[in-house]
Amino acid sequence: MSIESDMIHVDVVYALPHEQRVLNLVVDKSMTVEEIIKTSGILSLYPEIDLTVNKVGVFSRNVKLDSTVRDRDRIEIYRPLLADPKEIRRKRVEQQRAQAAKSK
Repeated sequence: MSIESDMIHVDVVYALPHEQRVLNLVVDKSMTVEEIIKTSGILSLYPEIDLTVNKVGVFSRNVKLDSTVRDRDRIEIYRPLLADPKEIRRKRVEQQRAQAAKSK
């Protein structure tokens, strides 16, 4: 088996509201998602990333840190939600109902 076949190309991605960082790596195909993230150096660039808190995924599908990836996969590190989308929708509906009741 050649060394080339043991290596894969992956991207590690972290997006902020006004910035997206994409790191292209060539790693051993046996490495886990966690090992790849640590190898990428993104944790030193963004110390707020905590792999015990932040969820990770591959192409928008949540995966566990001990998962392995395939060639050309995109490992994404997700930021915690600032607000629950269901709660925001509920409040918006309440406001619309209150405005509709005032206009009657």
